[in-house]
Amino acid sequence: MVSFSRQDIAGAAEIYLSRAHFKALERIVALRPMAAAPELSYETFYLSLLSQSDPSYPISKAIYNPDNPSYSSILQAYIRNLRFNTSTTPKPLFILTALHESHVQAAVFCAKKHGLQMKIRSGGHDYEGTSYVSDVPFFILDMCNLRSIDVDIENETAWVQTGATLGEVFYSIAEKSSTHGFPAGVCPTVGVGGHLIGAGYGNLMRKYGLSVDNITDAILVDAEGRILDRKSMGEDLFWAIRGGGASFGVVVSYKLNLVRVAEVVTVFRVERTLEENATDIVYQWQHVAHKIDEDLFIRLLLDVVKDSPSGEKTVRASFIGFFLGDSERLLSITAESFPELGLLKSDCIETSWLESILFWADFPVGTPIDVMLSRTPPSLVYLKRKSDYVQEPISKDDLEGIWKKMIELEVPKMGFNPYGGKMSEISAAATPFPHRAGNLWKIQYQINWNEEGTEAVEYHLDLARQLYRYMTPFVSKNPRAAFLNYKDLDLGSNHHGKASFIEGSAYGIKYFKGNFKRLVQIKTKVDPGNFFRHEQSVPTFPLKEKM
Repeated sequence: MVSFSRQDIAGAAEIYLSRAHFKALERIVALRPMAAAPELSYETFYLSLLSQSDPSYPISKAIYNPDNPSYSSILQAYIRNLRFNTSTTPKPLFILTALHESHVQAAVFCAKKHGLQMKIRSGGHDYEGTSYVSDVPFFILDMCNLRSIDVDIENETAWVQTGATLGEVFYSIAEKSSTHGFPAGVCPTVGVGGHLIGAGYGNLMRKYGLSVDNITDAILVDAEGRILDRKSMGEDLFWAIRGGGASFGVVVSYKLNLVRVAEVVTVFRVERTLEENATDIVYQWQHVAHKIDEDLFIRLLLDVVKDSPSGEKTVRASFIGFFLGDSERLLSITAESFPELGLLKSDCIETSWLESILFWADFPVGTPIDVMLSRTPPSLVYLKRKSDYVQEPISKDDLEGIWKKMIELEVPKMGFNPYGGKMSEISAAATPFPHRAGNLWKIQYQINWNEEGTEAVEYHLDLARQLYRYMTPFVSKNPRAAFLNYKDLDLGSNHHGKASFIEGSAYGIKYFKGNFKRLVQIKTKVDPGNFFRHEQSVPTFPLKEKM
């Protein structure tokens, strides 16, 4: 661990900070928020947008203020967490649903000119609502209308605007080819922009890596309002926008490398309770899932249910699988490498890659594939998510302790996503996402509820935090790593004052580990005024004259 002096901070020699270092630095740097923006009327900003927009692409019809009858429906259309859709949730001064790249440029220019906070939203799946909520005056730049998808099967690429959803991308690829796909998440309503800016992953990750491992170009509006591609933005900035978060500009579109998928893929779901030998199967899963054939991805979902015969609470382990191939080859692999699972032919469903997404998204078998084009989730809940990385298998005795804690808490679930395969072959520095070789699996802590009110929120947040604390001995350390796309404000928030670098390091090191320093260097170079900021954005380095 490296100590920090004032010169270290100003020059940013190192990034790793212990709690003791933070406290020492806090005595040097006064903790105070960024000065509030001057009073700004909506009319002033509206006229500013009109003056900056390209007359060929009128911006007026893309702007919704609270007096517009569509304001509330536009705002709520992409709020995916009911925690941030209450009467007391801060609302934007207006929403700009950009219809053209020039609208994004105008938004950046005018927001900088008038000192107004800009939030960038694509699909609205930000777990902490930071793409559409703020505690200072703000507006939303909503990318939902910038959603074109141009698939080029001959060259195995696709240009995709960031307002598109994953479902729309998958559907568009499948329209052109039954043997091509893209490694990304399995929730069809997730927006491309937020998914890819935070790295993006899905059940093809062990075969092809992350979404950002398969991006070859991008179109970006930077802090000066310029439209840049990979060549004009340079390799540093291109590196940063492939998993470094929404801190460097507005990505308008990405160029994706499509990957080959089998004409027939196989999916399955095998469930076992503790009474059905779940502990032994989970124990073996830990030793197998990251090493098994890279065509096979087996997610493990743990939740608390009532045992059918006894009615007592027990833990259920659900093994949810995706395989690039037919069931015959799958059964051969599991029989050899994971016989404890007891996978049977009757457990297997052979289907297309596109239809496998519906299975993983919990749609009933036989659901028409055009549901992939729906932008409305089947249901909405209040939710909290947290994350961890596991680097050593957990003993059976410790698994028993985890089951006991889960039964005590009852509500929280855990999803284990195995790594290995391609994930272990790619350098931790290849993209901002650092969690590669050495990680056996990632944990997602999941807690959903339907009750309204502050008490319900606090109760359920506490349950999630209790399970997270209990898991401390079994997960990564120094830092206790986290996944950016599972945004978690428990890791820290940035108030963007003089302590911005200190505050940003608290969560930044957990998300980015050794890549955090490079991200801060790039941020300081391309956005020295910290225009693209939010509660967990990458900070700039503090200047010596401000120390």
